[in-house]
Amino acid sequence: MSNLNVLNNRKKSSTRLSKNSKIFKTIIQAILDKKGEQIVSLDLRKIPEAVSDFFIICQASNNNQLRAIADNIEEEVKNQCGETAFKHEGRQAEQWILIDYVNVVVHIMLPEPRKFYQLEELWSDAPSMEHIN
Repeated sequence: MSNLNVLNNRKKSSTRLSKNSKIFKTIIQAILDKKGEQIVSLDLRKIPEAVSDFFIICQASNNNQLRAIADNIEEEVKNQCGETAFKHEGRQAEQWILIDYVNVVVHIMLPEPRKFYQLEELWSDAPSMEHIN
């Protein structure tokens, strides 16, 4: 659960995102480009205690793919949106990498941590959307 602690130490931006925001679309495409699986976005905008506007959650089948997805997201967001992550966590453990762009937080997980933490269930009151290629 230590990866979620990073979310408590920063403030949500006053600028609200939408699913049509460039950063949102860039993140989804960067995941798809590296064959990320089970991509789900959670719309947290109507949840007052939420730390961001969106969570994007995806699954990687192995450590190499986990790193490749994370690297591609950071590279594409920097190149296309001019933004760098506020913070990222989990690169050492290589089970769950969290990339925090303040209003959108990306969770790239291996199957076991995803099954264990069940973020979609934890935030089940948020509308969700699956993203497939």
